[in-house]
Amino acid sequence: MTSVDRTAYPRFGRVVSGRELAESFTPADAEIEWARTRTQDEQRLLAHVVWLKSSQRLGYFPKVDDVPPAVVRHVRDALGLAANVVLEQAAERTASRYRELVRARMKVTYDTARVRQVAEQAMRKAVQAKDNPADLINVALEELVRARCELPGYTTLDVMATAIRTEVNAAFYQAVASRIDMAARARLARLLLANPVTRRSEFDRLKDVAKAASLGNFKAAARTAGRYRRHRADRGVAGGHPAG
Repeated sequence: MTSVDRTAYPRFGRVVSGRELAESFTPADAEIEWARTRTQDEQRLLAHVVWLKSSQRLGYFPKVDDVPPAVVRHVRDALGLAANVVLEQAAERTASRYRELVRARMKVTYDTARVRQVAEQAMRKAVQAKDNPADLINVALEELVRARCELPGYTTLDVMATAIRTEVNAAFYQAVASRIDMAARARLARLLLANPVTRRSEFDRLKDVAKAASLGNFKAAARTAGRYRRHRADRGVAGGHPAG
């Protein structure tokens, strides 16, 4: 699994700064009025506005337990609510209705099939030149935001990136392998045979770190490169396929 820290997947930070609270989690007067007309009590009002601001910031609805206390306090103060008004998980029917109201206001789409289609198309296009799963996930995130889709869970994107990367890389490997004849395969296999005296193989020599620039070292490197070229099946073995 690719670490979420290596991607641009949005999450709450361990510490939410005062600046971020002011810029991202302060509801506008119109938002407060909009939420008041759609809720029945102060607790539901708090939950509704927290979800609105969190969704605007993250691109998806976080779990109640994942919302930092600082965010809850800031929104509660902005609404002018008492300290004993707490954020709690609403009943599923109520929560579902509030999510739909927020999506409609933000003009975002919640359609799992559509989300998967947009993410998969973005990854398949990017994987032709990118091999890092984190890069594939980031490309998908950009396209999902551009398409105004609610972001799926991180695991969904991670599993998709792994599957697509495995599939495409396997096709690359198969395409390269199909262009190597039996004689070339035999030469490649000999690269792994270790010399009984030096206990080194030709493959070891290919991995040697370049030495200081000098005429002698240049000639030695040229001889090694010559041996390597003789072991290649032909000049087009890997032609047309990105390096993996």
